[in-house]
Amino acid sequence: MANLLETVAKELIEAIRNDTIVLPTLPEVSLRVRDVAEDPDTSVADLAKIIAQDAALSGRVIKVANSAMMRGNKEVNDLISAVNRLGIKFTSNLALGLAMEQMFQATSDAIDRRMRSIWTGSTEIASICHVLATHFTRLEPDQALLGGLTHKIGALPVLTYAEDHKDLLNDAFALDKLIEKLHPILGCHILNAWKFPKELLKVPSLYLKFHREQENVDYADLVSIAVLQSISGTDHPFTQMDWNEVTCFQRVGLQPDQEISEVLDLDDDIDNLLI
Repeated sequence: MANLLETVAKELIEAIRNDTIVLPTLPEVSLRVRDVAEDPDTSVADLAKIIAQDAALSGRVIKVANSAMMRGNKEVNDLISAVNRLGIKFTSNLALGLAMEQMFQATSDAIDRRMRSIWTGSTEIASICHVLATHFTRLEPDQALLGGLTHKIGALPVLTYAEDHKDLLNDAFALDKLIEKLHPILGCHILNAWKFPKELLKVPSLYLKFHREQENVDYADLVSIAVLQSISGTDHPFTQMDWNEVTCFQRVGLQPDQEISEVLDLDDDIDNLLI
């Protein structure tokens, strides 16, 4: 297994250095949404018109607008009202993130299950990041949401590679180790290629550095806490760490042993934002 890991890791890292690795590309609708949203003259109707071209995405945006954490005085049933409630910038980042869901599909059942599991986990992390940004920091909630959705995007090239290499496809343990080893560097590479905001570019490489020292809270801190919150009470190896030594809790202003939903009395609203 060690030889397999070393061989594949070397091959993929070399491909990154030579800029020959095949990276996932953003769905066309998300690119159009981003372009329109960046135009200072864009209106809510302009953005809604682009999103409306993707029925599934439209439904998800409306659903988020009606989620417990976003809901206003009444339910909205049309896209323009949903975008108006969420705002152009938030809607743009939300649509950008949600459009990525179609990337997390594979022809192999084994890889498809892994991709869907990663996506489901990422939506949970994104929802928690949104809550943290909103209630504990001055960071932008829409950026926090996007950071959570993409924190493990680097797993995609590894899983795509595994589909074409049976030795790796049939060795679940080796595949997990390879994802663990490579997804941070691949994730940063992908976000850079996608021209993501600079404050999000290093999230994949920083969120697992639980003891890093810095003065100000950043989006990687939110993802770090969200990841730990998501595995709290399980037998995950991260639960064996002393969370009192995890520096991001102090920067965010949350006690390591506190559940966000308990602190804010949110119950299951966190998990329901993107589901």
